[in-house]
Amino acid sequence: MKLLVINTGSSSIKYQLLDMQTKLVLNAGLVEKIGEQRGRVKHRLMTQNGDKKETEINQVITDHREGLLMISQLLQDEALGAVSQPEDINVVGHRVVHGGDRYSEAKVIDAEVKQAIQKFIPLAPLHNPANLEGISVAEEVFPKATQVAVFDTAFHQTMPDHAYRYAIPEKLYQQNHLRAYGMHGTSHQYVSERAAQHLNITYPQMNAITIHLGNGCSMAAIQKGQCIDTSMGLSPLPGLIMGTRSGDIDPAIIFYLANNLNMSVGDIDQLLNKESGLKGISGDNDMRNLTKRYEEGDKQAVLALEMYAYRIKKYIGAYLAALGKADALIFTAGVGENSPLVRKLACQGLGHLGIRLDEDRNKAAGNGIQELQQGDSPVKVLVVPTNEELSIAEQAYALFR
Repeated sequence: MKLLVINTGSSSIKYQLLDMQTKLVLNAGLVEKIGEQRGRVKHRLMTQNGDKKETEINQVITDHREGLLMISQLLQDEALGAVSQPEDINVVGHRVVHGGDRYSEAKVIDAEVKQAIQKFIPLAPLHNPANLEGISVAEEVFPKATQVAVFDTAFHQTMPDHAYRYAIPEKLYQQNHLRAYGMHGTSHQYVSERAAQHLNITYPQMNAITIHLGNGCSMAAIQKGQCIDTSMGLSPLPGLIMGTRSGDIDPAIIFYLANNLNMSVGDIDQLLNKESGLKGISGDNDMRNLTKRYEEGDKQAVLALEMYAYRIKKYIGAYLAALGKADALIFTAGVGENSPLVRKLACQGLGHLGIRLDEDRNKAAGNGIQELQQGDSPVKVLVVPTNEELSIAEQAYALFR
């Protein structure tokens, strides 16, 4: 079975074509800067002998539809594609950011599922419309394939009501479904399952704290293989400090911005989602630049990373309290996998909680799953590379086994 994964973001599309019998990636790539002055497509073919054939296309990509049509053409390209016709693709698995409280597992897409994705657009206005566009174009381009939705929110549906409810009037929950849903569920599930395998723990017995650090950041508390709490909420805005998102703030700040600075709701939305976080504190949300500035003693970079790590540390403490014990602390995603400095700052001073980072291991961490804890640390400290596309593929494929 050939399965295409489409991960449609607000201005990008990641994709992988996999042979699900062998779990081999046949084609993979990224369309980025959609709608900007100059877009880019990176595409690669994995040959049978393990070599890669890569190409890059730089041109204006006006919208997601154009980007998806380019992907379709590359998948069928005589020199760079792994299929000769659209009918060779059996299943298309779509990442959908918000499924509300309706979906706790992958679903074959029908009119009802599309209506639900549409309904939850107010909860993920940057992502769900792009996800729907991806589904629409994929149905057109791959008409014989079964379309499957895999929801970012699904993994978090095991949270108890005392964790996902807000202390606001009951009618806002009953009538408007205002509650915490969480995001990055495919990543949290994927890395916690891989960590359990690595540690030889059966997943239904696994207790872990997963830390997904990219431009968007979130954490999850996993007890006996089920999520019991997560840092994002109704939307991707709360929780950790992120690249451009504020994370947790006093909600009265919103009233102050509106009443005293005469900012509109749209302006405040833009401020908290696009102009805050690391960018708001330091002027930059690229961790590589911030690390260099931190090491040079730049005050704003030092402050930004200390705030960033302190927020992670507070959530670690909270989730250890909720779990009682943890088998592992798991770092993942672009920053989590590649920043020894962030891991060091986040784990500093947690020895009394059983989290003892080995600095040499941390600095030397390479590819694959890595253990970074000292030998006497009761809690394993792991780097587990995430692979959201493979997680989506596995969840979609499970519907047909």
